[in-house]
Amino acid sequence: MNLLNKVYQVFLSEYAKLRIEKTILYVALFGFFIHLIFVYLLKFGVVNLSLDSELFKNPISAIYTPFSFILVYEVYLLIYYLPKSFTTYITKQYEIITLIIIRKLFKDLSALELSSDWFAIKGDLQFTYDILASVILFYLIFQFQKQGMKKLIPQEDNQFKIERFIHRKKIIAVVLVPIFFIMASVTFFNWSSDISFTSNKLPSFETVNNLFFDEFFTVLILVDVVLLLISFFYTDKFHKIIRNSGFIVSTILIRISFGVSGLISTILIVTAVLFGLAIIAIHNKYENVN
Repeated sequence: MNLLNKVYQVFLSEYAKLRIEKTILYVALFGFFIHLIFVYLLKFGVVNLSLDSELFKNPISAIYTPFSFILVYEVYLLIYYLPKSFTTYITKQYEIITLIIIRKLFKDLSALELSSDWFAIKGDLQFTYDILASVILFYLIFQFQKQGMKKLIPQEDNQFKIERFIHRKKIIAVVLVPIFFIMASVTFFNWSSDISFTSNKLPSFETVNNLFFDEFFTVLILVDVVLLLISFFYTDKFHKIIRNSGFIVSTILIRISFGVSGLISTILIVTAVLFGLAIIAIHNKYENVN
């Protein structure tokens, strides 16, 4: 118990969150300038590498790097809010996938082909899908947060059971910290080993964009299932079981979106968040009636 609290305070306390936030922001700013400098070094021929990657062809694409670090911070926030608020934990999942789309938009902006054949160009068409999806997702997440903040009619819950459930969620959160750190380190190592400057070979953009997060959402599915099973010890209310089960379905849809590309991927992501919003809205109505 004491060990859990000590580890929790080191990695998931308010002080730890502020410290990590400041560190990530500095690293993101540094990464942005390094990426930008490298783009201009290639552009003016100071560095003679014929890298065939859209991430090094335009200064706008340099924004991709700080957004990657912001996503890392969002992953940390997801773990941070897990013991505190289940709704906020799910919201963070939706925010992460939305930020992945926004990050991709910055890359696409640097490669747009402005012509009268806009809808005939695959890259421009995908940019249109993504920019519409980002607006829709932004609105859906706003509605999801509103549903999560609604004051429901108090239920006769056992305070001891609630505290035990929170304690178990703290254990899961503490375990997730090293798991995600190891996953991120291994992913970065494997990605780095695929880079070959001698042959000007870089991993494809789709590989870079999905880097880490496909495995990340796989782990989240397992975490959601564990939370669902643990919740059975503390409640047998049908609407809460359906809510938690629905959130698992939503996470699975997001994970599947990494396995496809184009419009199908975008539709899966929007459907996942829309499904989650419908689940929590119905849950809240059910809670106030019963």
